[in-house]
Amino acid sequence: MGYVMPVTGTHIWYYFICKREVWLIIHNIAADQEDENLEIGRFLSENTYKRNKKETLIGNIVVDRIRREGEQIVIGEVKKSSKYKTSAKYQLLYYLDKLREMGINAKGELLFPTEKKKELIEWTEEESIKLSKVIEDIRKIARLPKPPKPEKISFCRNCAYREFCWAEE
Repeated sequence: MGYVMPVTGTHIWYYFICKREVWLIIHNIAADQEDENLEIGRFLSENTYKRNKKETLIGNIVVDRIRREGEQIVIGEVKKSSKYKTSAKYQLLYYLDKLREMGINAKGELLFPTEKKKELIEWTEEESIKLSKVIEDIRKIARLPKPPKPEKISFCRNCAYREFCWAEE
């Protein structure tokens, strides 16, 4: 069958925002690590929801939060804003899907601490089918010989790759 490129939650997250960024990440082109938005994300990760476990490695996925509600395992994904909720939802569904493959039926929560919002996410067969199509498309993007052309979107303003994409403009 040949090599099948592993897809990560990060790839899923960026797929719904910028396919160029997916290609850059897959090809190990590093973003500006000094970018203010990356710093804010790291700060939120380290300083919110301290009562729950943080960044737990389960197989090849890293979940932001994990807790037990009676017999139910609940994993949480922390995001700075609900602006990219679709990305966050599918990233969390990807984690739930991977856990199901390991025999763990969990529920998910999207957590938006700066907005004091929380949204429950549950795995369904229908969402799993959509997720499979996204994963296949990510693998197609990875096989492209060069990144897709940049498109000006609102995310560009806060992107750690913005200079890479727009430096010659």
